[in-house]
Amino acid sequence: MKKVTGIGGILFKCKDPNKMKEWYAAHLGLPVDQYGVSFEWREGDDASKKGTTVWCPFKETTDYFKPSEREFMINYRVADLESLVAELRKEGVTILDEIVSYDFGKFVHILDAEGNKIELWEPVPENYDQPADGEAK
Repeated sequence: MKKVTGIGGILFKCKDPNKMKEWYAAHLGLPVDQYGVSFEWREGDDASKKGTTVWCPFKETTDYFKPSEREFMINYRVADLESLVAELRKEGVTILDEIVSYDFGKFVHILDAEGNKIELWEPVPENYDQPADGEAK
């Protein structure tokens, strides 16, 4: 079974997400939008398929990373989220929520061995670049 297929995004907490986006745009040329940046690329196995990796600052007070107390969360792209979650349950991995579906893919959150919250994402190729939630970042 194919599990993780790539990094879907790097999500991190900061004091002022807008100031961070402005700094990265001004000094490193990141093409930021209201959510952060979506870096577009082509899949190595099939160059006709697009994908993205997102860079997304969150307010330091966000509850989105809980129960983890870390300042970051990694989003991993996966090929078959439902089968993977079933396998992870059998292996005793902590699944934090139910799979939710949006127009741009399915999401679920798990904890790793040290309690870091991880976001798993099965993207829908034609809508891959939309944000995962409505929280102001």
